[in-house]
Amino acid sequence: MSKTTIYLIRHAEAEGNFIRRFHGITDSDVTEKGKLQAQKLAERLKNVHFDVIYSSPLKRAFYTAQQIAKGRGIEIIIRADLVEINGGDWEDRCWDELPILYPKEYELWEKRPHEHCMPNGESMYELYLRAVSAFEDIVKTNSGKCVCIVTHGTLIRALLTYIKGYEFERLNEILWQDNTAINIIEYKDSRCNLLVEGDWSHLGEELSTIAYQDWWQQFLKERGIREQNINIIERRENYE
Repeated sequence: MSKTTIYLIRHAEAEGNFIRRFHGITDSDVTEKGKLQAQKLAERLKNVHFDVIYSSPLKRAFYTAQQIAKGRGIEIIIRADLVEINGGDWEDRCWDELPILYPKEYELWEKRPHEHCMPNGESMYELYLRAVSAFEDIVKTNSGKCVCIVTHGTLIRALLTYIKGYEFERLNEILWQDNTAINIIEYKDSRCNLLVEGDWSHLGEELSTIAYQDWWQQFLKERGIREQNINIIERRENYE
């Protein structure tokens, strides 16, 4: 069976990322920093041949996909099943409000996210099933090709449990990724090989969204990660 290569990419910074409000299906615009991030991402990928580019329908993902697609003559294929988790009552709420308004649900989100369900929204397991179904369909449709998928942080986190061969209960072992982070997967003989996980080194410190946000520092501290600015979770040399 021929090898299929998938670049799984998080969108550029959007307003919700900057102002720290929960934007799942809320369709916020890309920020000025996000536009610079997308430009850096496109420059990083300019020598990578893509046969097809898929995107979530939300503006932050589609804009990012457009920057990658420039000059390639490739139509971007929109897939509704690549959209971010439906946050239900959490949508457009300030992150600082969530543990106060929804203490039980927020504790699950933080400590046992595989059990979490958004109030009047989507559960993490529903998101996982949707993400895996989309991924498998895209791989099946594009056997032997190089594919770009632009989507969202929570969806990527859930999908990586499948790609890494984890039980979904291990979701909390998957680290969050910065905007425009790159994951590269080789699919062959019905197996996924994760070559690169969470690489946002193209941003540098000055364009990172999460590097200096308090929640990220706390996230690293809770997991015993000492580095102040993690920009590559896993990387194998000469992958491009």
